Amino acid sequence: MTAPQLKGAEGWPEWRGSNGQGIVVSTKPIPVSWSETSNVEWKTSVPGEGHSTPVVAENEIWLTSAISQQLTIDEQKERLSKLKNAKTLSLAGKLNLVAMCFDKVTGKQLAEVQLFKVDNPLPKHSLNSYASPSPILADGVLYCNFGSYGTTAINTASREVLWRNAEIVVDHANGPGSTPVLWKDKLICHFDGMDLQSIVAFDIKTGKIIWNTPRSGKMNDNPDLKKAYGTPLIAMAHGKPVVISPAADWVYGYDPETGKELWKLNYGKLGFSTVPRPVVLGDIAFVCTSFTKSRLVAFDYTGSGDITEKNTKWFSDSQIPQKPSPIVVDNRLYFVSDNGVASCLNAEDGKEYWRERIDGNYSASPILVNGMIYFLSQEGTARVVRDSGTYEVVATNKLDDGFMASPVVVDGALYLRGLKNLYKIQTKGAE
Repeated sequence: MTAPQLKGAEGWPEWRGSNGQGIVVSTKPIPVSWSETSNVEWKTSVPGEGHSTPVVAENEIWLTSAISQQLTIDEQKERLSKLKNAKTLSLAGKLNLVAMCFDKVTGKQLAEVQLFKVDNPLPKHSLNSYASPSPILADGVLYCNFGSYGTTAINTASREVLWRNAEIVVDHANGPGSTPVLWKDKLICHFDGMDLQSIVAFDIKTGKIIWNTPRSGKMNDNPDLKKAYGTPLIAMAHGKPVVISPAADWVYGYDPETGKELWKLNYGKLGFSTVPRPVVLGDIAFVCTSFTKSRLVAFDYTGSGDITEKNTKWFSDSQIPQKPSPIVVDNRLYFVSDNGVASCLNAEDGKEYWRERIDGNYSASPILVNGMIYFLSQEGTARVVRDSGTYEVVATNKLDDGFMASPVVVDGALYLRGLKNLYKIQTKGAE
């Protein structure tokens, strides 16, 4: 009972890799040490702003970005002054939401495809971007989601936009954040706003809505506590697919074909603005609830109806991430808190193997490759830790850029999207 592999692309087809859980199977050695002057094959400036993780197929790297008309400080202050929580928000002028293509070998930018124009974008959180949801690349088509600003598909060979759909509009409050997931002929997306909350499937050929299922769990009456930015994971339960879908206060299971709700589980405490993607081991799923204080809930994701009491196995409230997603492998559950405390727990019972401060602030989700876990900070530090029940640092690396997007591994190289640049990290002389 594991997450199925995404077919139709070789390389890195979606956020967190082909299994969607940050675990990479590589036959080639991956660098563990680098700097601005060591093992950087190339470094390319990326126009605009975006926190989406790149996707890779054959010789092309694709990512999304928001190119904005900058407002003056006075314009920002005037437009934000009447808003709640204005100190945590930022605002742009007119937006061009685009997809960009880069050459995997040279780093040269090959294309920029215009997707959506936004004349009056809503405010976003200062730690968010207008291009935070990561794209998906399969069978020569790039699928991009920008929340309420629209969802679209691009033919990567011709650079032609195949369809656009901006029918679903919700109040994200802090900007879009949910990455979609692909299932057969459906692109499944979360739309959990302050006003409306649902999960939606688009036809990948036409962009038409196939099903739209409202969230059924009771939430806090405060609209600000109903929003979420989670990404679904499709796993197999007794031979059947289930969409594990984290939202405010509840995590849900859906049939990807019909959108029918199969089960739901309550977090046991307030949980909203949910960001981390679930991970699974066997028939146990692990979900982080994000805000206010994040809880990690381990539960059996089989069953039907309200499975809260019957299926909850254990939970932890200590140093749980609000943004980075966890990793689970061989009964070890790894994660890093937003303020830089890394942990390894026993996935069966939640008991601690180790917990260490690795410094920095974290939004990017870690990956595990060749027995090493890579943690990338917002300040540009990458801590490489051995996959083990005892804490062992293999390397600590620093680049000039900071990282919100998660790492990518293809053909023995790391591809790192920073706030301003895209890096290819590869051991010199390696192919």
